[in-house]
Amino acid sequence: MSINPWGDRRRRRIGLLGGSFNPAHAGHLHVARAVRRALRLHEVWLMVSPGNPLKPAQGMGSFAQRLASAQRIADGRRVRATEIEAALGTRYTVATLRLLRRRFPRARFVFVIGADNLVQLPRWQGWAEIAARTPLAVLPRPGWTHRALASQAAHRLARHRRRAGALLAGPAPRWAGTHAPWSFVPAAEHAASATAIRAAQQAAR
Repeated sequence: MSINPWGDRRRRRIGLLGGSFNPAHAGHLHVARAVRRALRLHEVWLMVSPGNPLKPAQGMGSFAQRLASAQRIADGRRVRATEIEAALGTRYTVATLRLLRRRFPRARFVFVIGADNLVQLPRWQGWAEIAARTPLAVLPRPGWTHRALASQAAHRLARHRRRAGALLAGPAPRWAGTHAPWSFVPAAEHAASATAIRAAQQAAR
């Protein structure tokens, strides 16, 4: 069942794992499963981006191809591939999160990123609002974990860091006048890389 972009009023704990998924691979599924278990989420959405402003168009598969690859690794229940960002008409994560909070008012969203994206987070449009309004779950990535914990974003957000088990503890807050927490979620690193997959596919042609 696809996710209704107009939303609903069900109470759920939902992880949002966005990306190009060019293509989706076992590493994405590993992250989705790890964060779902660690935070006891009802489901994780693989939000396939219509176009990442920070990534070049060259070498990018079509949206249909990338969505199909995400659907192949999802189970449709606990891990769900979705084109909701395209349906919302948003290009930047900050705008996507604003609309999701409005349309799913009783859901508790967690934005899931790899350690590499924590390093790059200050380059994102509205990154301070993203971190302030939506809890962040950061997962290890090979070669990035130590850099992430020493990054500008980690230093700026240091006083809001919590252990993974406390990220969604207590009643649902609205972060009014406060700041959402973030956590580094302990998990095994997974070496799969979309870049390496594309290179191997190119070499095999």
